[in-house]
Amino acid sequence: MTAPEQRAREIIDSKLAASGWIVQTYRGINLGAGRGIPVIESPGTNGPADYLLYVDGKAIGVVEAKPVGPTAMEARAGSGGA
Repeated sequence: MTAPEQRAREIIDSKLAASGWIVQTYRGINLGAGRGIPVIESPGTNGPADYLLYVDGKAIGVVEAKPVGPTAMEARAGSGGA
């Protein structure tokens, strides 16, 4: 994992934890550890998901981590696009 990706992961982990989520690795998954469990690097048919979000033991969404930098909207606005 590159340094920007690692920094993005650290920021996401801290924000999830501050919101009450219990961040876990795929190999150490325990869906009974709490109500909200984001699982890092969960395998999938199209490759691993950076975060697979579970609430009450059910998968509800995926978060794809990106390197720290301008958002897509900021980058687009800076290039003259609308």
